[in-house]
Amino acid sequence: MKVRALLETDYPAVKEIYMHGIAGGHATFETEAPGWEVWDKNHLKTCRLVALDDKDRVLGWAALTPVSGRCVYAGVAEVSVYVHRDFQGKGVGKKLLQDIVQESEKQNLWTLKAGIFPENKASIKIHEQCGFRQVGYHERIGKMKNVWRDTVLMERRSKLIGV
Repeated sequence: MKVRALLETDYPAVKEIYMHGIAGGHATFETEAPGWEVWDKNHLKTCRLVALDDKDRVLGWAALTPVSGRCVYAGVAEVSVYVHRDFQGKGVGKKLLQDIVQESEKQNLWTLKAGIFPENKASIKIHEQCGFRQVGYHERIGKMKNVWRDTVLMERRSKLIGV
């Protein structure tokens, strides 16, 4: 497996993986994957990664979203990691998360945040393995198919940037 920057040409595979995450019901509150233009606008231009197999098939992706437009939060971003359903449990998500943490520090980001459904135990585990800690819990933060959902709030503070 290799990891490289996510390109616009990767987006059809990225979107498919995202749609599978949406369909699974434990990855996001979103109900549909946007087109490239909207996705591109909503994510930081740096810190966009894809994991590829030896045939250059996209196995998963990771990207960062700014948490605020205010300058004091310029070093804080929310992380998203999605893995193709056929490759879950094979280390793809952990590798992407490790690499995006390293890339985020190169871009002077000091805090990465994640909001994870408590049912997504695998995601919580890899975030913990990559230095994230649980900092809170949003109870009944949003509805999904008319059912209230909770999220576990996780955060990783860089030991290199913003110290």
